[in-house]
Amino acid sequence: MFGFLSKANVLKAPISGKVIDLKEVPDQVFAEKMAGDGAAIVSTGDTIVSPADGKLTFIFKTNHAFGLNLDNGAEILVHIGVDTVELKGEGFTRIAEEGTYVKAGDPIIKLDREFIISKGYSLITPVLITNADIIKKLEVKVGKEVKSGDVMLSYKL
Repeated sequence: MFGFLSKANVLKAPISGKVIDLKEVPDQVFAEKMAGDGAAIVSTGDTIVSPADGKLTFIFKTNHAFGLNLDNGAEILVHIGVDTVELKGEGFTRIAEEGTYVKAGDPIIKLDREFIISKGYSLITPVLITNADIIKKLEVKVGKEVKSGDVMLSYKL
């Protein structure tokens, strides 16, 4: 009804690192926002946590990405690295189970950073709202160094 009354929602960093604009992700699908809108993190940590409270709807068999449905209707995709699907799950250990309700900060995937990087893969981690058509306003903390659990972006529906 009144736009100024709409509440800002946040997504928290699923891993420590530096927040970057999606345009900087070296993958056209993310850089051109074909899979959704949001931000990415040049990661430095080794555990991926949930960026918000919601239902963990899926984890790829290769454990390189997962999706959440939030109570506000937002659908979130966390994609760990660029082209990491090619590792066929090596370097990723699933911690959480599909279908469970998770809280922001709950661990989802553990990474073997050294292994993944030794295979030549980037661990830039896009965090997307895949149903971006519901977003009225998006503010990303580009350039900010974040710790896992810090706010990385806010959005209004």
